Formats: sequence, structure tokens, C-alpha cells
Amino acid sequence: MAAWWCLRSSGHICGPRSSGKAMRLLAIDVGGGTQDILLLDTTTSIENSVKMVMPSPTRVVARKIAEAAQRKQKLLFSGVTMGGGPSRHALEKYLQHDLQAFATPQAACTFDDDLDEVRRLGVKLVSVEEAGKLTGVNCIEMRDIDLEAIRRTLDLFGAPSSWDGLAVAALDHGAAPEGFSDRVFRFQHLQRKVQERNELVSFAYLREELPPYLTRMQAIAGSVDSAVPLLIMDTGPAAALGSFLDEEVMRHPDVVVANVGNFHTLAFHLHGEKALGLFEHHTGLLNAAKMDDLIQRLAAGKIREGEVFEDGGHGSFILEGDDGPFFLAICGPQRHMMRESRLHPYFVAPYGDMMLTGCFGLASAFARRMPQWRDEIEGALSPFGKGGYRGI
Repeated sequence: MAAWWCLRSSGHICGPRSSGKAMRLLAIDVGGGTQDILLLDTTTSIENSVKMVMPSPTRVVARKIAEAAQRKQKLLFSGVTMGGGPSRHALEKYLQHDLQAFATPQAACTFDDDLDEVRRLGVKLVSVEEAGKLTGVNCIEMRDIDLEAIRRTLDLFGAPSSWDGLAVAALDHGAAPEGFSDRVFRFQHLQRKVQERNELVSFAYLREELPPYLTRMQAIAGSVDSAVPLLIMDTGPAAALGSFLDEEVMRHPDVVVANVGNFHTLAFHLHGEKALGLFEHHTGLLNAAKMDDLIQRLAAGKIREGEVFEDGGHGSFILEGDDGPFFLAICGPQRHMMRESRLHPYFVAPYGDMMLTGCFGLASAFARRMPQWRDEIEGALSPFGKGGYRGI
């Protein structure tokens, strides 16, 4: 009988806890605007599990930078690599005020994997030892996952604050080689995963499987307890996988599912588990008409190679086209963009909760990659009762 472990609110490891019993899974979908959190308890219904939608870590950091700029404080960025975007924009504004910013190398990679570029922004890089000797600085710890904050929040509401497994979704561009486009590098990673093993769960990694170039995911894995079973997945595929837990989406064999995120939009054309094609773009460069055109041509296999990249996005990839009818499923926090669509999309809401779609996908992936918990999780996820799970 395998021994598994849980992490109590005190932060100490306890266990063993045997497989074949009820379990709790903490799923965290780290986006650009929000971090969506589900504490899935297999002893209760999905609807009664604890859920939170909170500001994303990068927005929290951006707010701290803006507050430091108002107070004219020096800044020190420590910790690990995390998601950028809003935090980098806030740093650029901060530096326009001729204020000083220091960063350790790992934390600096949040703003750019090229540390020379970080220096060009005006940030002084310091070692961990040098950082410890700085005085008069406001220190901001960089990290995508703050389990202690989650645990404290759960404790405040009298909710269980221990879990048997952890699943995290984060978009990782990867550390591109010098002179190589990070957009191209990111999309080549997505394309390669489809070509190697054409199913959405292939985007889910166990801790020991993470490629070294996925530095953001590596930082997440390194910042959580190694005794806790961990799965890490890309945000777009997690949302797509979660969409198939919506009872309406389940009914259709040929689906285009698009996750319209705050910063990135990833669309898959799927026949069952098989991806026939995909594209990834920046949400700010899209509107309903443009999305309709891309989606229709994605389904038909007629997107020209390179056109999405040339338009400022990441890329597109077609394995095969299909001129037949398809079901269009839309999820993501910017899904309202598609309310003007001519394609009559269906707005995904598994278990009545669109914002947790990625978390539900994480739970589904965790069940498939951790067979010792598969029956418990899939039984809890089933909208049809124990044993009726129909996720792809």
C-alpha cells in the first residue's frame, strides 16, 4: 500500500495517508489577472468545495511597485522567477521616476530571461548575499504560489487547510536561447507536445518530468514541499481539459475550445482527445470578428503558417482540417469578447463556475497522472454520480 502525505496548517509534514480513501486536492490556476483556487474535497460535492478567485500574483507585485513609487522607496526583488506582464509594466513606470531597483538573478528573470535586458531597464543585479546587506530598501518576494497565504485564509474561515496533492497551472514562455523569439519558442513547445503525444493531458507534468527550459514551472516546483504530490500544467490546456467537464461540451465529438485569457488566447480544434490544430494569440490584439475568422479557418485547417505570429501572436499549427460542423466552446475571463460572435458560441461553465474551469482541468489531469487517486477524484468530478465520469 503506497504511503502519501498531507501538509498541515502548521507547515509540518504528516502522514501516511493511504490511497483508496477520501482526499483533498488543492488546484491553483495562476493567470495574468486572477489566481483561481479550488480545494477539491472528494467527500463532498464540487459545489460545496472551497473556491476562491483572487488577484494574480503579478498584479499583487505590480500594486506593491506602484505603492513604492508613490513613497519614493528603493526596491529589492528577491525570491524566484514568476509570471511577469503587469509587474514588468509597473517596474518600467517606477524606473521612469529615477528610483533605484535591485534584484537577485532568479527574481530578475521574471522581467526578462535575458539579464542584460533587465540591466538595460535600469535594475541593478545583486547576489543573494549582497541583497542581504542592503539597507533602506523595500523587499518584494517574487513567487507565483503563496501556500501560507492560502492556508491562513482557509484557517480564518474554519475550512480544512491541509491537502494530499497540489496541482498548479501557469503559462510558461520558457527560457528562449539568446536572440530567439520567446513567442516562437513558446509556440514550438506547444506544437512539439502535440506532435509527441496528441492529448491535452500531455501538457501536464509531474515534478520530475519538467524540462529545464520551463523556468517558471521549475520555480513553482522548487517553492513547494517536495513531499507533496505535485502536477504542473499549462493554463490554456488546463482550461480546455476542464471545458470537457461541462455537460454540454461532453455531448459533442468535434469541438473548438478557446480560452480567452486576460493576456493570451489559446484555441484548440479537438476531435475527442485528438488535436487537429491550435493557435495562440495575444488577447489585446483580438476582437469577435477576428476570432470568428481564425476559429473558422482553424476548424477547416486553412490558417496560413506564420500568420498569427506575424500579427503579433505566438503561432498556429494545423495537423488536419475538417470541413464538417463543429461545436464552439468559449471560456476565460475575457470571454465577453465573443458575445458579438456570428458563430453562436457556447459559454463554458462546468459545475456552474466558469472561472474555475482551469482548476477542474487540473483536477482531471491529476486524476489521470496519479492513478492512486483516480477513482476518488473522478468520482467527485462526475456530474452523474460515482462512476459516471466522462472527461476526455
